[in-house]
Amino acid sequence: MLDNILSLITFLPTIAAVVLALFLRGDDAAARSNARWVALLATLVTFVVSLGLLFAFDPANTGFQFVEEKGWILGFRYKMGVDGISILFVLLTTALMPITIGACWNVEKRVKELMIAFLVLETLMIGVFTALDLVLFYLFFEAGLIPMFLIIGIWGGPNRIYASFKFFLYTLLGSVLMLVAIIAIWLEAGTTDIPTLLTHDFPSAPITVFGFEIAGGIQTLLWLAFFASFAVKMPMWPVHTWLPDAHVQAPTAGSVVLAAILLKMGGYGFLRFSLPMFPVASELLTGFVFFLSVAAIVYTSLVALVQEDMKKLIAYSSVAHMGYVTMGIFAANQQGIDGAIFQMLSHGFVSGALFLVVGVIYDRMHTREIAAYGGLVNRMPAYALIFMLFTMANVGLPGTSGFVGEFLTLVGTFQVSTLTATVAATGVILSAAYALWLYRRVMFGPLVKEALRAITDLDRRERLLFAPLVAAVLILGVWPSLVTDIVSPSVAALVETVDAAQEAAGLAPAEAAGPMAAHAAPLPAKH
Repeated sequence: MLDNILSLITFLPTIAAVVLALFLRGDDAAARSNARWVALLATLVTFVVSLGLLFAFDPANTGFQFVEEKGWILGFRYKMGVDGISILFVLLTTALMPITIGACWNVEKRVKELMIAFLVLETLMIGVFTALDLVLFYLFFEAGLIPMFLIIGIWGGPNRIYASFKFFLYTLLGSVLMLVAIIAIWLEAGTTDIPTLLTHDFPSAPITVFGFEIAGGIQTLLWLAFFASFAVKMPMWPVHTWLPDAHVQAPTAGSVVLAAILLKMGGYGFLRFSLPMFPVASELLTGFVFFLSVAAIVYTSLVALVQEDMKKLIAYSSVAHMGYVTMGIFAANQQGIDGAIFQMLSHGFVSGALFLVVGVIYDRMHTREIAAYGGLVNRMPAYALIFMLFTMANVGLPGTSGFVGEFLTLVGTFQVSTLTATVAATGVILSAAYALWLYRRVMFGPLVKEALRAITDLDRRERLLFAPLVAAVLILGVWPSLVTDIVSPSVAALVETVDAAQEAAGLAPAEAAGPMAAHAAPLPAKH
């Protein structure tokens, strides 16, 4: 069974979606209930099977495991596999999807279609993290836009059409250049097999384009093409403007998936393609990435401070936290990349929980305006406790998962550029400012608004949804080796490969990382 376990995990949700589409008829209460239970059962079974994948995984093996390879159309190969970097993103996806289904349990509009959309989306997201063929990766990566577009556009808020088209166009246009780059890679390397491409030496000699000399040559052009897609997907500043609109208009469950999983595809793309395939270009453009990362951390944190919509505030918070991820990845050392992966996983649980937190009171009061609340601790003590825990995790309180990722990315970046790390560290203070400001205005103070006097605390379904998220944030906060023991060997192999390629090209990290690297700490740059 392990021979095809990745295909099983990937396509189990789609099989359930086909069952719903073909055999479930009607739109009465019984049909809606059946659709919910089929979707929940399918996602739970997928999660259980993925746990078997984790237990059989060998962290000491830095290559791809559970590889499946079959013939495919047009000469490309259906090839799947996971390594220490990708396996935990598969687990993150399968773990959060049952919670996502539970989050939309009370939706009454086109329930069967909504469940089908989420099940197909789960297949496409898992496929992104398991694909070992570049064309297959691209198909999964782009196809994921379709169900998310429908989820926002059909089940979203009043401006859902605008938000869904903005989301679709931003991410699609960003990926057009990646498609061109994939064609160029195939012409250059003669293959789209990802393991083979990871060992291919793409030309890095300077070239002249339209009279301008481009350092890093073809590598730089390919790097920029992939960057255009992954930067939008994360999203990085300044191509982040689609995210707040998408979050505000998306239903609660859509926001959970968008923040917790879909954004991580950009970071995964940087780790899987940009850094190992184009190491010379990555080193030359490190300063550029550092600048965008720091701008995202500081600027979007300041923007979050003035938001009056809770979802918008958390959306801008996500952009800031993704700034730590890109900073850690392109620090290109063990601590930085370990921290970036940990930050992505932690952010998946924390941001997903925060959007659920907003959804709880939105379902009761049908408004996300911060000014509409106040004094909820008097009526919702259990909710106040849950909200406080995830607020502290979002801030990066030691003992929660949020601290580990931020700390490691800052340590890794400090080894490359002390100025970048110092400026980025101010984001910790700013995140505390906007997160605690939000919590104080919603939870504390007198309960003066008459509409809030009848509000009820968490029900049993909501407590069940939060329980695994609470456990994940606390366990990873005090036991981070659960993640680092799995990812560190693969990260070490990645860092070694990147270092060797950069040294062969005659690049010293401090001189290639741009102006911020002039302030580099007197520490080993990569280890």
